[in-house]
Amino acid sequence: MDISVVVPLFNEEESLPELASWVKNVMDENRFSYEIIMIDDGSNDNSWKVVQNLQKENSNIKGIKFRRNYGKSAALFCGFDIVQGDVVITMDADLQDNPDEIPGLFRMVKEDGYDLVSGWKKKRKDPVLTKNLPSKFYNWTVRRMTGIKLHDMNCGLKAYRKNVVKSIEVYGEMHRYIPVLAKWAGYNNIGEKVVQHSERKYGVTKFGVERFIRGPLDLLSVMFISRFVKRPMHFFGVLGILMIMVGLAAAIWLGVEKIIQLKHGIVGNLLTNSPYFYIALTAMIIGAQFFLAGFLGELVSRSATDRNKYQVDQTTSE
Repeated sequence: MDISVVVPLFNEEESLPELASWVKNVMDENRFSYEIIMIDDGSNDNSWKVVQNLQKENSNIKGIKFRRNYGKSAALFCGFDIVQGDVVITMDADLQDNPDEIPGLFRMVKEDGYDLVSGWKKKRKDPVLTKNLPSKFYNWTVRRMTGIKLHDMNCGLKAYRKNVVKSIEVYGEMHRYIPVLAKWAGYNNIGEKVVQHSERKYGVTKFGVERFIRGPLDLLSVMFISRFVKRPMHFFGVLGILMIMVGLAAAIWLGVEKIIQLKHGIVGNLLTNSPYFYIALTAMIIGAQFFLAGFLGELVSRSATDRNKYQVDQTTSE
């Protein structure tokens, strides 16, 4: 099979028939073998009934229905789990992503050799203050922190080599950082394609102001997990040593100062009256806790069943 199209959806009953028809026309025109996987993320409208009706009209459509709303990441994870196409295309169900971009994305993966191609909505049709400016700042921050040179990290329209989606685990709000997950899984050939962005035709956006809080927290999570999940002592141990050194430095300063005072017969204040005493004590206690956290993390990591599970791309044998 050439292409699997994964479409997470939540309360999009009006747009689904038009989207399914549009994707089918593109696939037929280009003679692609394909499947469309629609994941209903606990919709409370008639979205699932629409999906069922579309399945009767088009045998290439598959549906998954969640019992409740789990979020876009969960929908993508379940879709990735069952895809069969050589190239996997993800797109939103609100008709803001253009299915006419699919052939170009497909060629970039199959012919140009990209592992992942992310769409870039260069000319966005969204409100400037609530979406455009926050999106630009968010993408700038992610570029600086991850080194992945994408202008639109969170664009729903993406193309993946099948191996990529089978090698990553998307959960929580990590759908925003799939390129980061792919990079840390060893897929470094990440490209970008300018895509057309349309105004929402039906319904309302499903993402509120909470994304401004969840997004940065999830970025910190994915950066930490990607780098230190198998070696937590490298993170907590370093922090612990630094804090202990700060505490020791403050303690040594107090000791030297006290010795100098005694040598010159100066009656100084008690050590416990100095703020450096409490700085030293607090720093060493916190340092010890960091070090202990790293040690416990190492014990957990070494006892994990997947501690030696690595992504293997190719093998050779004589």
